[in-house]
Amino acid sequence: MSIVGPATAKPLTYELPEETAVLRPGAGMEAAQKNCVSCHSADYIATQPAKRGKAFWEAEVSKMMKVYGARIEQADTKPIIDYLAQRY
Repeated sequence: MSIVGPATAKPLTYELPEETAVLRPGAGMEAAQKNCVSCHSADYIATQPAKRGKAFWEAEVSKMMKVYGARIEQADTKPIIDYLAQRY
């Protein structure tokens, strides 16, 4: 008979390199910095398909809020969407 005990795995710790990517300047950048870059890098935004327009970014911001639980204040959503549509 074999007895299995509790798992004894130790938690892993690691350090991420310093962020070097920055958001492109423009109106609404502060709202995007506060809400978007707190969860992922500016590089992630820059790697999205270019020039997809407002509808694309509305869907992305909505997905981040509804699917991933991003806590974006309602007052920040329009400035973020407008910024992303204009700058990316």
